[in-house]
Amino acid sequence: MMKWIQLLKVNPVPLLLRSDNEALVYFTKRDLLDEEVGSVDRLWRLPGVEKILRGQQDDGSWKYSGGDERIRSVTNYNQLQTYRILRVLVEKYGLNKNHPAIGNAGGFLFSCQTREGDFRGIYANQFTPNYSAGIMELLIKAGYEDDKRIKRGFEWLLSIRQDDGGWAIPFRTAGKRLSVAFYEQDKLETIKADKMKPSSHLVTGIVLRAFAAHGEYRKSKEAREAGQFLKSQFFKRDKYPDRVSASYWTKFSYPFWWTDILSSLDSLSLLGFRREDPDVEKALDWFGRNQEASGLWRASYGNPKDENVELWIALAVCRVLKRFHVGRSSYT
Repeated sequence: MMKWIQLLKVNPVPLLLRSDNEALVYFTKRDLLDEEVGSVDRLWRLPGVEKILRGQQDDGSWKYSGGDERIRSVTNYNQLQTYRILRVLVEKYGLNKNHPAIGNAGGFLFSCQTREGDFRGIYANQFTPNYSAGIMELLIKAGYEDDKRIKRGFEWLLSIRQDDGGWAIPFRTAGKRLSVAFYEQDKLETIKADKMKPSSHLVTGIVLRAFAAHGEYRKSKEAREAGQFLKSQFFKRDKYPDRVSASYWTKFSYPFWWTDILSSLDSLSLLGFRREDPDVEKALDWFGRNQEASGLWRASYGNPKDENVELWIALAVCRVLKRFHVGRSSYT
């Protein structure tokens, strides 16, 4: 009996099982019903995967369509696109570095890592703790957890943490606009964070996804402190102009992209927070109150486009509910 489903008005699991998306059904059976479904590599030969892989370039990247080279170089646009594609391959199809395409993509992304440990270029020559951690999260899930380059990335993230326990984009703490970072990059040095400025929950939520994905770093004192900060900000405005409105907390996408209550709860469930925590309970209750009659929740973003995005969001909601009710599980 799935007691965790009782928080919801409608059980979405039968709807997920009726989907004609083989990957969605696979993860529903594996993660929600604890059924024996065989190795995940059975999904690697699906037409959706093959279509994506046909676009991979010789250097392991995917080409960004369009772009303004005054903002980013071709390589850095491709870094962004490769991150976007890797989200789908890892999160929706379970690909890992045992697949040559992921090994090649990992090689390309690691080539964008600096000596300091961050992945730079998406924000021109400025630090990007959000994109750096987002890339790290996917590389960890793809099997690079024990790679020394991932450790260097965590050391860098910890070195730029704000004094209040979370993270912010360093040039934002200096009061700089994105347009300045992009269009005046030749005039700017890489700006270090003013650690006395407040953290951004947008950035902290993304960074925590990397910590939550890692078997050791999720146990760290710093991850716990950042989780405390993140949950304290639920349904509040951010401190910085990027996605500042409180309404963004309930705008969802899958695979996760920005910070919302679903992506945040997903991380907190892996960091050891309990459902009895008042902030966690408030966010969990939101899903019970706002479930549609169909059993689903409305998607706000479909990047990349996927007619099943609301089903994927329902799967993510159910994973979170199950973890909070039956105990923390690790990514598999």
